[in-house]
Amino acid sequence: MSKPILVEREGGIITVVLNRPDKLNAFTKDMWALFGVIIRQLNGDDTVRCIVLRGAGEQAFSPGNDISEFTEERSNAEQAEAYGKLMHATIGELKNSPHPTVAMIHGVCVGGGLEVAGLCDIRICGKSSRFGAPISKLGLVMAYPEIECLAALTGRQRALEILLEGRVFGAAEALEKGLVSRVVADDEVEVEAMASAGRIADGAPLVHRWHKKFLKRLADPTPLTDEELREGYDCYDTEDFQTGYRAFLEKTKPEFKAR
Repeated sequence: MSKPILVEREGGIITVVLNRPDKLNAFTKDMWALFGVIIRQLNGDDTVRCIVLRGAGEQAFSPGNDISEFTEERSNAEQAEAYGKLMHATIGELKNSPHPTVAMIHGVCVGGGLEVAGLCDIRICGKSSRFGAPISKLGLVMAYPEIECLAALTGRQRALEILLEGRVFGAAEALEKGLVSRVVADDEVEVEAMASAGRIADGAPLVHRWHKKFLKRLADPTPLTDEELREGYDCYDTEDFQTGYRAFLEKTKPEFKAR
């Protein structure tokens, strides 16, 4: 039996593949657990420069949770809470990853699949990709940690529209709503997503981590402390800064070491 999640590496770029193409890469409970372990391990690896998430094949990124599993795993509130804690722990690992993340979206990206893609820093899809959260038709609520991810992308009003209507819509509307960063031809999705990851990997990794940290902190209305403001100058004491500006002056490509 093939592994439900594959991890591929090329240099500092890690590709994590949801590998259930016969089920459109739908998540099982065990997959949520494994996905969390994989992301946690990658988060602690300082050699990682970018994480790319994708579904196997080109029919779907993921439609979310495998509904056939609900009878055994989510048939009542007690089971659902246990399932939710596992799922939300995994979401937290992805949300709090220090590494830049790119979602490579082919085809269907709805429900929990949309939540996972939406947690990525950059989301690239094809023109025929489809999006939505039609969970009201299943009698399901999108819990707080999940709905927070959606609202962070679209704002409250559009999040409500997506949830209340339960429509599945196309890439152009997803772009307009802020669900994706970029729409390209279907046969260019992989090329563009990997090109994006390559551009990220060429940058200074410590700088990427600082930028992610700063933008997350700015979402908190609490005034910045003097110590936090001073952190904006810590980059000047890094080896990567010395490497970067010297390479610029010498017109060479910098080789950053995350130091």
